[in-house]
Amino acid sequence: MLLLAAIYGSLVYFWLGRVGNDRLIGSIGVLLGLYICAQPAANAVDLLFFQRGAVRQLSKEWSGIGWLALNALVLLVGWLVIVIGTTRLTSG
Repeated sequence: MLLLAAIYGSLVYFWLGRVGNDRLIGSIGVLLGLYICAQPAANAVDLLFFQRGAVRQLSKEWSGIGWLALNALVLLVGWLVIVIGTTRLTSG
């Protein structure tokens, strides 16, 4: 997922920014960002609501802390892709 976001960001910055079709680029960015955010958001909902006490169990182990940090990172990167796509979509 992070690779997809990096590819989109580099394409927008280096190549697609000069094409001029902001609506298409923005739409792709918003959809890609939503796709990137889907799995970490599902993991967060599952962790918070369906697996009671799992947060305490995960925070005791380094692998659990790493898993939580990676999910947060992917969620943040997906959110940034959505913001970039929305900015391109609404730019005049």
